[in-house]
Amino acid sequence: MDRATFVYDGDCAFCSKCADFIDRRIPTGVRVLPWQFADLKELGLTVEQCDEAVWWVGTDGVRAAGPDAIARLLGTSRPGWRALGAALRLPPVRAVAWPTYRWVARNRHRLPGGTAACALPQATRDRLYGTAGEG
Repeated sequence: MDRATFVYDGDCAFCSKCADFIDRRIPTGVRVLPWQFADLKELGLTVEQCDEAVWWVGTDGVRAAGPDAIARLLGTSRPGWRALGAALRLPPVRAVAWPTYRWVARNRHRLPGGTAACALPQATRDRLYGTAGEG
């Protein structure tokens, strides 16, 4: 793998809006892509893992999920974003970040840009739209 990869749920409009924000506002050399178009086997990830959280896969093979993945992504950008990523790694912030992330993940269909499809479990999406993520 030639560069780090940040993987998100492309079926979720809220997640896709966040990925668009990353592309527009957070300059980074990281490949940001929906897991549905990723080679999950190459990344060492499963559909179930990707359905639960965003993922960071570094060129060194390091994997991180949720806010830890976001912190790593931010750490590859400009100084302001790097500082935010470093803050997200601090134990007291991290202790709050994970429950907050889980709440957002559970309620992403209710957030701005979210749609009903964001709330569908992966098995239902596979049944409705076909199996994705097999690279």
